[in-house]
Amino acid sequence: MGNASSHSIKGTGVVAGVAYAPAVWVRPRPDLPTVGTPVGEDQREAEFERFTEAALTVAGRLETRAAGAEGNAAEVLTATAGMVKDRGWHKAVRKNINSGNNAEYAVVGATDKFVAMFEAAGGIMAERTTDLKDVRDRVIAQLRGEPEPGLPTVTGEAVLLADDLAPADTATLDTAHIKALVTELGGPTSHTAIIARQLDIPCIVAVGAELRSIEAGTQVFLDGSLGTVTLNADESEARQAVAEYREFAAKVAQWTGPAQTKDGHRFQLLANVADGNAARVAADTEAEGIGLYRTEMSFLSATEEPTVDEQARIYGKVFAAFPESKVVVRTLDAGSDKPISYATMESEENPALGVRGLRIARDNESLLTRQLDAIAQAAAERSDDAATWVMAPMVATPSEAKWFARLCRERNLTAGAMIEVPAAALMADTIMPHLDFVSIGTNDLTQYTMAADRLSPQLAYLTDPWQPAVLRLIQHTCVVGRDHNVPVGVCGEAAADPMLAGVLVGLGVNSLSCAATAIAGVGAQLAELTREDCEKIADLAVSAESAAEAREAVRDYISALA
Repeated sequence: MGNASSHSIKGTGVVAGVAYAPAVWVRPRPDLPTVGTPVGEDQREAEFERFTEAALTVAGRLETRAAGAEGNAAEVLTATAGMVKDRGWHKAVRKNINSGNNAEYAVVGATDKFVAMFEAAGGIMAERTTDLKDVRDRVIAQLRGEPEPGLPTVTGEAVLLADDLAPADTATLDTAHIKALVTELGGPTSHTAIIARQLDIPCIVAVGAELRSIEAGTQVFLDGSLGTVTLNADESEARQAVAEYREFAAKVAQWTGPAQTKDGHRFQLLANVADGNAARVAADTEAEGIGLYRTEMSFLSATEEPTVDEQARIYGKVFAAFPESKVVVRTLDAGSDKPISYATMESEENPALGVRGLRIARDNESLLTRQLDAIAQAAAERSDDAATWVMAPMVATPSEAKWFARLCRERNLTAGAMIEVPAAALMADTIMPHLDFVSIGTNDLTQYTMAADRLSPQLAYLTDPWQPAVLRLIQHTCVVGRDHNVPVGVCGEAAADPMLAGVLVGLGVNSLSCAATAIAGVGAQLAELTREDCEKIADLAVSAESAAEAREAVRDYISALA
């Protein structure tokens, strides 16, 4: 794409699609004070009131936006407003003001304290530092009477560039004008990437500092599947690519199933959900069931373990959305980036490699058996034809698989395991005989295979699910699954990428589970490919030397079919 003078900048593509429009940058963050202006003792109360007034103004603005938003956007805005009003943060600001600092400098110091705490906690807590810094910047801008940082006002079509997007901004993007997102930081599982998938807007993350060389107003061509931003692209080629993308988007909008290749090879297309509300949204799509119910998401804010009856009621709401369909329940995947107060260890040197998932139950089996009792209790209310499958996260050995399967079968539940530890993929021939099914969690499988933290923006190029090493482990798991007649699914973010979904089917995956918003795109793309096409692109991907080479080879093959 381009001419002799064109130049491409590469990042990690997280949502496929193309766009050709002028670049716009988010409104700049305020310059942070490095020293404080001294405040006399008699003025400190008034200075704290000045801070409180600014914080309440910012919170009110976010709450107003939340009232006009829906679903995830409303939740994100409400949560951000809550952070602005957080008592602990206000207390830290007051302490800094009482030490003689002005409000702006006191806000910086208080935020730095909490950022350090969150980064030390790691995982999902570390990701929330973006929210904290966003809150800091909005309040400082308000204290100074400066424009609120964040989204610019856009009248025509534009490609939005940012170092990283705050959740409050990503949640309220105007997709009528913003046609694509590019960030310097972030990763495949960052908040920006997840929201972009929900909005179904082309998105590239982790481009790096080179992104800053693009000035506002520069016409850019973005390809979300390749992860490239091209300057000086050939205009006619770019507009043709956008027209073809919109034509395919129209096919996606019209796709109504069933999930099968062009020559009629069937596979299951399921939804990933976290609660009853998400399950009801998924039920309005072409999803054939639920391939991943993340049970821990309902318990992250609980201070003590819900009772069996309470859990059964929560699970029942998810089951009710798919009364006749398969629902795959993942048992508590706490630990690492999802700490739960009553279940996880207080401190570990490296929680991602620590006591998480099924490992929590090694010294606390009753936590697991109570959850299985609750799942069985809720499943008993379903029709006899509705399948309830249960899988354990972080299975690493045959003995763990055997132990978990026994507990499931004692309760008449279909037993499975997540394949997300490389050892489980390599030992699949000894693990599968104990199980009824397996599901590959590509997010963690990629993290552990590449020895790269999935939340690190600097390592996003490694935590790309197109990594050939990861695809080879998936291929091996599928071969073993066929040999043992054990179905193999994929429920990680890889299943939401339409091109990669074709590769997965070609590798032998039986079912794909992804965000509800991604289902039509995956289904429509696979409807354009034969099974033989899927096998050919799978061969191209596993024989590539890098994620970028794999993605490009598959893209070229599919483009040649059009």
